[in-house]
Amino acid sequence: MALDWISRDGKLLLYARIVRTFSYGFLSIVLAIYLKLSGFNEILIGIVLSATLVNSVIFNLFSSAYADRIGRKKILTLYAVLMVISAVIFFLTSNYVALIIAALIGTINVTGSEVGAFLSLEQAILPQTVNNIKKRNSIFALYNMVGTFAMAGGVLASGLPNFLEHHFGLDQISAIKTLFIFYAVLALVVMGIYLALSKKIEIQVQSGQDVSRKSISPQTRRIIAKMSSLFAVDSFAGGFVIQSIVAFWFYSKFGADLTMLSYIFSIAGVLTAVSFLLATKIASKIGLINTMVFTHIPSNILLILLAFAPNFSLAILLYMARMSLSQMDVPSRQSYIVSIVSENERVAAAGITNTSRNVAQAVSPSLAGAVIQGLSLSAPFVVGGILKIAYDIGIFVNFRKIKPPEEKI
Repeated sequence: MALDWISRDGKLLLYARIVRTFSYGFLSIVLAIYLKLSGFNEILIGIVLSATLVNSVIFNLFSSAYADRIGRKKILTLYAVLMVISAVIFFLTSNYVALIIAALIGTINVTGSEVGAFLSLEQAILPQTVNNIKKRNSIFALYNMVGTFAMAGGVLASGLPNFLEHHFGLDQISAIKTLFIFYAVLALVVMGIYLALSKKIEIQVQSGQDVSRKSISPQTRRIIAKMSSLFAVDSFAGGFVIQSIVAFWFYSKFGADLTMLSYIFSIAGVLTAVSFLLATKIASKIGLINTMVFTHIPSNILLILLAFAPNFSLAILLYMARMSLSQMDVPSRQSYIVSIVSENERVAAAGITNTSRNVAQAVSPSLAGAVIQGLSLSAPFVVGGILKIAYDIGIFVNFRKIKPPEEKI
């Protein structure tokens, strides 16, 4: 079999990733619209969406501290149960307090890419699911690729309410509510997948060995602290150029309509997914850090150039070129983090670094609006690109000499 290098647990995690990110895809499109139709103003909608980001921060920190003590399988299953509960609350009530609670507990993802607590735990487990250390980069590339394709499919499913309205006579709110039930069903599937995981996903420790955060070595703590700071810069910069801002830019500057925008971002998603596999091949030749930096810097130069594109055709060309490079650092970064720390430190390393990204990215989209108002429509691209290049330089300077085991051979 083509995937015989991945264990049964690894394949189950890939299935869970596909189902989960598919559900995130359609929910990320309809949630704000549903809240608006339910009578909430933009400020109240923003609070609910922010609550989903707060959820990611809290659950990532919880996983970092307790997953290896309570059990990774138990925590993953618990998060899936909370997905179900959250979806049911959204289906049953439009009470604002209840919706805030649902957003806080439900591991709901509305960013268009996964940033929640599932990601950190699975990131820590994946290296244990391959039978060859040289395949570690490949499993992260595959993990991100299937998630990206599934997310794109989920976005297409967000059109289901329109179909229900026209063919079954449902009103708009009731039609959207069917997606919350669909989300709950998919969450039950995810829970079932996690229940099927074996004990091999747990950290393998000797009797009496401490698996708490206190067991993390001082050297690893320094690495995590430095990485978290740099990743925060990257995510803060990324918040200036999230998909909604890019869509707004194409719409405002060139008059691109919604149909055209859907084509642009669908093609960009395909390019991104394919680039994950290419990143694996590049990393095997030049190393993970070099792959992260030497693909990211050109993508950020393209991002800055995009701000000055004089016409729509050139803007599309620059954006597609940028998207074919911009995410190649993601599987490389994930693989690198878990490779330079010991097994009992992986959950903490993944959780803390992802938390720093979540917190930083939650800040900058609101600042992007102020930058557009105070400077120009294209200014966020320049700000984001410069900050991201600064991050790339910081990563290279600080980590180029810290190599994964396979690169020391």
